[in-house]
Amino acid sequence: MSLDSGEAARTDCLRAACAQAGLSVVAVTAASAVADHALYLAWLAAGYAGELTYLHRDAASRQDVRSLLPEARSVVTVALSYHHPFDDGQQPGHGKVARYARGRDYHLVLKARLQALVERLASDLPDSGQPLLSRVCVDTAPLLERSVAAAAGLGFIGKNTLLITPGVGSYTVLGELLLSVTLTPSVALAPRCGDCRLCLDACPTGALAAPFQLDARRCISYLTIENSGEIPVPLRSKLGDWIFGCDLCQSVCPYNVRAQAGDAELVPKAALCSPELTQLLTIGAAQYRQLVKRTALRRINRTSLLRNVAVALGNVGTPEQLPLLGTALLREPALVRQHLAWAVAELSLRHPACASLAAQLLTQALAVETDEPVRAELLSALERLSVLVDSGPGPEHRQATP
Repeated sequence: MSLDSGEAARTDCLRAACAQAGLSVVAVTAASAVADHALYLAWLAAGYAGELTYLHRDAASRQDVRSLLPEARSVVTVALSYHHPFDDGQQPGHGKVARYARGRDYHLVLKARLQALVERLASDLPDSGQPLLSRVCVDTAPLLERSVAAAAGLGFIGKNTLLITPGVGSYTVLGELLLSVTLTPSVALAPRCGDCRLCLDACPTGALAAPFQLDARRCISYLTIENSGEIPVPLRSKLGDWIFGCDLCQSVCPYNVRAQAGDAELVPKAALCSPELTQLLTIGAAQYRQLVKRTALRRINRTSLLRNVAVALGNVGTPEQLPLLGTALLREPALVRQHLAWAVAELSLRHPACASLAAQLLTQALAVETDEPVRAELLSALERLSVLVDSGPGPEHRQATP
């Protein structure tokens, strides 16, 4: 059997095994240096990665996929769709979770299927005279997976920096399987965005600084997930009702309009579809663990989620929810209290009839607050409300400003 016919036989076997493993969107490329690595280094040098220090630490490893498996000859890239119909309109008092995190944790789903694929290939691949070596990668390995997937022809990288697969869209999660055998490469796709800039115009924070250029520091997904500290004040109102991630640059993409239905294992959970914000604000530690169990929401802790909930309440909260914000101002961690102070003022500025109650809640919290950043936020909130009520911070409060 010639080398070409051997590659073809192995590739046919691979595609049959993928179908059996529930992986229908598949492409193959040679294991080699990643063409986009220089662009990646330039992106890091521009500071766009923010506090994602691991991206700098692993930068050299991402130059060549063989750093993950020296014996690798081919990379199998797969995409799994999480596109399920859902009304993403803004609802007062409710928040939004990015679509990929509403269902079962995709890491678990993809890893299980890729491991099942490895087991099938180990028994089904035509004998190459060598043991089959492999490595499964899902998101966490130092691999420029979108670049590898684009090189394989799994899709093309859009102006929002996401991989777009024609007929499937961009609501996908990616996985890779490195193999020690040669396979027939797929054909790469040319970019197809044309003059469209809907995704750039839809981003409220300006995170898409230019086509194909994402400033993670301004991205709502970064701010609500990767960022563990304070959300910058100028960006809070732009987060809208997002409490974990964001889909705005995908929701406007024409390639997602007629995308096929997503995978059955990634169907959204009811509790993560438009959750009521004050229910999340009052959730205990045990309840939180149960809520995020086996979902991508495990990526953040309860404090970070409640920080995000506080900001969303400032943006879309209702007057009826204001008393619960006041209660939380007296009990939650400092980071949450800091954002709740902002939220109380923001909610009241949208509903001026609540201003008197809001000022009362802020004043009560200020009387017992000892954390200086929280005190500063409380004073700022009272100052903002002083245009609506005659209860702005007195001279003694102004003197306490850090």
